[in-house]
Amino acid sequence: MNNFIIGLAVIVATTLLYWGSVTVYKKFRHIYTVPIISSTLVTIVILLTFQISYETYMIGGQWIDHLLGPAVVGLAYPLYQNRDILKRMLVPVVTGTFIGAVVGITSGLLLSKWAGFSELIINSIVPKSVTTPVAMAIAEATGGAMPLAAVFVMIAGIGGVLIHPFVWRSFRLTHYIGRGVGMGSASHAIGTATSMERDQLEGSISTIAMVLSAVLVSILAPGLTILLL
Repeated sequence: MNNFIIGLAVIVATTLLYWGSVTVYKKFRHIYTVPIISSTLVTIVILLTFQISYETYMIGGQWIDHLLGPAVVGLAYPLYQNRDILKRMLVPVVTGTFIGAVVGITSGLLLSKWAGFSELIINSIVPKSVTTPVAMAIAEATGGAMPLAAVFVMIAGIGGVLIHPFVWRSFRLTHYIGRGVGMGSASHAIGTATSMERDQLEGSISTIAMVLSAVLVSILAPGLTILLL
């Protein structure tokens, strides 16, 4: 019964916190008030302030985490709406996502190796640019730690949301294909949600890139890890 009460309290509190973050974002639209960022930071502060362990929070948090799969599947609807355009753009989208997958794997692997991190951390960083369930499975298969992989996925997603305006301005990236592929292949579901909010077509491209990236990274990561590590 205690676990039920704790789990229910966590679900209600997290939902209210996210709803409050959305309300603030609607009034003060800024890259730093994006709900996924502000709600995550406030949650961390609350857990640290009241000394609530991660394990205690996940009694309820695990149920929210289980909704990630259906949420990703729900992104298929905009794909259907824009299916004719997406068919015409398939080649550049696939090509861009493949390059993004290779760069995502090798950059994390080589930079962490250069920094002197252990193989456990390196193998956990490799799948950082794909959605959490896939990243955890890849990390486990390559000798990484699943909890660490989940953390790096979150960092990659939030990092992409924070820095993408600067990247776009620096490289003068204005086309919806380039933006969508970049967000989907580098920042997975978090980046895709941001793209979808800005433009449905860009979000649809990002959804395809996110799904393709998960498949490509699953195939490429073990081989590139053996080759470069």
